Amino acid sequence: MEAHTQLSDTAFEKQFQEGTFDPALFTHEAHLRLAWLYISKYGVAATIPKICAEIRYFAAQNGAPDKFNQTLTEAAVKAVYHFMLKSKTESFQEFVAEFPRLKYRFKDLMAAHYSFDIYNNPVAKQRFLAPDLEPFD
Repeated sequence: MEAHTQLSDTAFEKQFQEGTFDPALFTHEAHLRLAWLYISKYGVAATIPKICAEIRYFAAQNGAPDKFNQTLTEAAVKAVYHFMLKSKTESFQEFVAEFPRLKYRFKDLMAAHYSFDIYNNPVAKQRFLAPDLEPFD
């Protein structure tokens, strides 16, 4: 169990938004959790600009502005949403257990949509690049 799970959803969201969330706890799973929480609370359309702005700010506040990736962030939200539409769970931990591919095979999931490296592409870091293989739902 990852350390971020020790926080309630409310505390997790509040700490992230206030900039008090420990950067060491912002793992891939924590990114997925933030997307799941925001989609659940705000809907997917509102989540994309909100989460992008907040993660960009979080990265800058923690001395790593170059780590933010617009394409990867939007693609992750869209992937989480895709699986949420199929989910029968009510908590993030149940959700990630129901769809472990999001946590353990995320790069493979992205490779089904992109034929190029979105992780290191400088353009992908700055703006959203649409998938060139399979569109998101």
